[in-house]
Order: sequence, then C-alpha cells, then structure tokens
Amino acid sequence: MTSQQTNTKKNQYTKEQKKNSIIAIVSASSGNLVEWFDFYIYAFTSIYFAHLFFPDGNDTTKLLKTAGVFAAGFLMRPIGGWIFGRIADRHGRKKSLVTSIVMMACGSFIIALVPTYSSIGVFAPAILLVARLIQGLSVGGEYGATATYMSEVALPNQRGFFSSFQYVTLIGGQLLAALVLLILELTLSKTDLSTWAWRIPFFIGGLTALGSLYLRKHLKETAPKDSAKDKNAGTLSELFKKHTPAFLTVLGYTSGGSLIFYTFSTYMQKYLVNTAHFELTTATRIMTASLFVFMIAQPFFGMLSDKIGRRTCMMLFGGLGLLFTYPVIYTLPRIGTNPYLAFILLSFIFCIISFYTSIAGIVKAEMFPPEIRALGVGLSYAIANAMFGGSAEFVALSFKNYGHENGFYIYVTIMLCITFLVSTRLPKKANYLNDK
Repeated sequence: MTSQQTNTKKNQYTKEQKKNSIIAIVSASSGNLVEWFDFYIYAFTSIYFAHLFFPDGNDTTKLLKTAGVFAAGFLMRPIGGWIFGRIADRHGRKKSLVTSIVMMACGSFIIALVPTYSSIGVFAPAILLVARLIQGLSVGGEYGATATYMSEVALPNQRGFFSSFQYVTLIGGQLLAALVLLILELTLSKTDLSTWAWRIPFFIGGLTALGSLYLRKHLKETAPKDSAKDKNAGTLSELFKKHTPAFLTVLGYTSGGSLIFYTFSTYMQKYLVNTAHFELTTATRIMTASLFVFMIAQPFFGMLSDKIGRRTCMMLFGGLGLLFTYPVIYTLPRIGTNPYLAFILLSFIFCIISFYTSIAGIVKAEMFPPEIRALGVGLSYAIANAMFGGSAEFVALSFKNYGHENGFYIYVTIMLCITFLVSTRLPKKANYLNDK
C-alpha cells in the first residue's frame, strides 16, 4: 500500500489532494452561483414588474400570474434533468455544465430586453414565459450535473462537507439576488424600479453567466471512461430497470424538501409583505439577513452529516420541519411587524432546512452508480421540484386568493410528514460513493 493510499485510508489527505479538490469545488460551485442568481432574480423582482406584463386584476392576482410563469419554468426541469443527465452520463459532466450555463445566460438576456404588455400586448408575457422555460431547462440540467460532479471530486469521508457548497452557492445566488435588489431599492425610487430598473439584475445575471464559462471550460472531467462507454449509460431504461426504488426514495424526500425550501426562500418575501404587512424594503432586508445565516450554515451541517450519517440528518429534517413549520408561518403575521423577531423565526426554520439542503446533492448521488448517477439525481430532483417546489408560491397565493391561507401551512406540514417517513427508508450506509 502506498503512502498516499495510507493517508487516504486514515482520512488524512496530502496538500495536493486537498488543493485539487478545493479548486474543482470552487470552479463548479461558482457557475452554480451564477445559475441560481439568474433563476431567482425573477422571484425577487416580480413584485415590481408584474403589472407591466399582467395589467389586469388586483395585486394578488398579478403576483399569482407571475408566480404561474415562475412555476412553468419548473415544468421544464424534468426535461432538463433527463437531457442534461444523459449528456453528463454519456459525454461527461463538464459538457453538461458548460451547456447549461450558456442557456441560462440566454434566458436572462431575453428577460432583460423583452418589451412590456403596453408595447406588444400578449406577446410580452408569452416571451417572458419562453425565457423562463429556457431557464427552467437549464436549471433542470444544472442541479444533477453539479451534484454529481461535486460528489465525485469531494474527498472520501468529507463528502458531506464538500458537497454542502452546492447549496452554499445555490443560496448564495438567492442572497446575491436579494442584495442586488436591496441596493437598487436603496439607490433608486420605487417608480424607477417599477418601470425600468428591474431589468438591471437580469443584465448582470446574463453577463456573469458568460463570465463563468471560463471556469467551467477548465473543469477536470470526473465521469469514469468505462461507465461512459456503457451503452446503457444515461438511459431511462437502465434507470428504471435497476434503480426504481432509489429513484422513488429520492423523489419522495425531495418533494417535501423542495416545497419547504421554496416556501421560505422565495415565497416568504411576498408573505411578509402581503400577509404579515411588512414594508417591502424591510421584508427584503429580513430575507437578505436570514438567507445569509442559511448560507453559512451549510458547511457545518454538511460536516455534521459526515459524523452522524445522511439518514439521521434527513430524519431530523423531516421530524423537526413537521413540528415547527406551521407554528413559524402562523406566528409571523402576529408579531407586530417586528423585523428582529421575523429574522429569528426565519433563521430558526432555515437551520432546520439545512439538515436537508447541506446534503441534498450527496444523499442523492450516493444512491446511484456513475453510469446513471447524473440522470438519476437530476431527473428525480427535477420532477419533485416541478411538482412541489416550483408550485409552492402559486399554491400559497391560490390559498390566499380563496381566503383559506391556513390551508397552505397544513399542506406543507403533510409533505414534511411524508419526507420523514421516506427518510426512514434510506440505507444506514451509502450504496455507492462510500469511502471510494
């Protein structure tokens, strides 16, 4: 046994091993940050441009329509998960990651330049929808390829920690979107934001997406050559013939995970304004601060999973989420618009969600072999997101529009109960990627 193998076995790695792993993680995650910034900036700015594309109805109705377009982008995720998962498994993770970032840039530039309803009528929301579909296709491929790549370049026995940076940058993309909006709110008038300045973040997103191409073009390929040559690599037949139980398990716990994630990370800004009656700028500040706590928590929860196991973390997520989600959402409108209490409540729930998000990629990747890994991770995640994550805001606003807002809290709680039950089916020891 070589000295390098001995070090690896003892969980002690050479400086060169650590350096290579860190460089690969940073390169992959930087592009991931840009992808999610581009995707989420729509959710944060839609409150300013909803009237420009959907002029009819009250404020809730307008937001409901823009939320519908947001949800439509999620419907493309399963297609993106399938297409890009196949590309990643058959032609390499790098090619999939490069293609997805180009598509995201195109979607951002389209939204930045699209004329409004007053200029081209119904074509305006139609073009907006097309742009979101392109971005949904891109993100559908981004998640699976990134989760697979980061799990494969991470050092054994530290995969929870290294893989947690997928959500560090995913949440970082949301946080950056909130920060950009906050800066615009502090420097420009509400009239400017509601007429033209809302386009600025989309230009920023498109340009940074093109810039991230440089890093992604220099990624080291991690797909094993022998698995890529397998004629069944990246095929649906192989996935469902041999890995249907794993696929359904991932689908089950991702449904609740996606729902609660989007409930608190995207819909919550509008909930604080429309239901809790916070000022818009105050709501943005609360979200910015709590998202920052959420982001920095990921590596710590990732390290915890390396100690206590993914299954335990997933069960803690489902159980604690089941107990505290309803009380937190119910309490927020009843604290007298106190921003500090709102921040504490949201930070608390974000810490619970971190049991899931910090290991969301690795806990999926560990359940599939390399020749089907990107497809298995990406497609299961994308379907669950399309059904439950992307629809969260739309469903919440629908309950509110019909005067039964409490029904949404119950819906989230039920899905977390399902997540807890499905998490008990996770193996105590990973089927794949276990100390390899």
